[in-house]
Amino acid sequence: MLNARSLMDAIHPGGRKAHIPAGTRVYAIGDVHGCADLLDRLLDFIDVDSADLAPGARTIITLGDYVDRGPDSPGVLDRLIARQKTDPSLICLKGNHEDELLGFLADPDEHVHWLDWGGEETLSNYGVRVSAAREPRDLARELGAVLPEAHRQFLHGLSVRKVIGDYLFVHAGIKPGVPLDEQTERDQMWVRGEFHSAPTDQRPDKIVIHGHQSAKKVVDKGWRICVDTGAVWNGVLTAIVLEGNKKRFLQASAD
Repeated sequence: MLNARSLMDAIHPGGRKAHIPAGTRVYAIGDVHGCADLLDRLLDFIDVDSADLAPGARTIITLGDYVDRGPDSPGVLDRLIARQKTDPSLICLKGNHEDELLGFLADPDEHVHWLDWGGEETLSNYGVRVSAAREPRDLARELGAVLPEAHRQFLHGLSVRKVIGDYLFVHAGIKPGVPLDEQTERDQMWVRGEFHSAPTDQRPDKIVIHGHQSAKKVVDKGWRICVDTGAVWNGVLTAIVLEGNKKRFLQASAD
């Protein structure tokens, strides 16, 4: 099912209307978490929605958290990798769950908590048998053996943020009061409460489009917009659509 919301003005933190550069339409997709079927549907909707655009006028940004919890993490990576080969408009950012998967492969004892955060489902998706009796290092070794090289390269090649016009696209957010060029990768993938409640004088001069904090509907605070609508929990995957000084939303649902 496709749900769409009407055009609304996007207001910059400084009070003026926020803009995407002329001739560009940006689609930013929230956390997928192994829901390959919803990703397929939403990308199909985006293709239809952007059919009127001139070549090169579209940008699609995925905000991270492709793996863990859901039924088909490998399928999500396969789709994104395949699409990047034919669609130069696709930009894939890194989420904390990709960060943890790579951490588990490198140091499973240090990152054993990944198993409780959705890693067990990802291991099962890749055909790795999980049980309480198995040592983390053995699970990491087996995952490393079956993880396709294309998946490994994709995960290592993910960028952390993207700036377009008056917008900052990032998985989790940024550390309040810290200049953008001084932000750590970890903060941008992991920050939560202190960013969500940042005082006005410590907010960025961009509207932040992010995921990381799932909710049943889009959280639009004006200066930040969270498009993580809990695909794996609520069956809804959301994209914000930005063009000129307007914003709207597309959603794919399992119904």
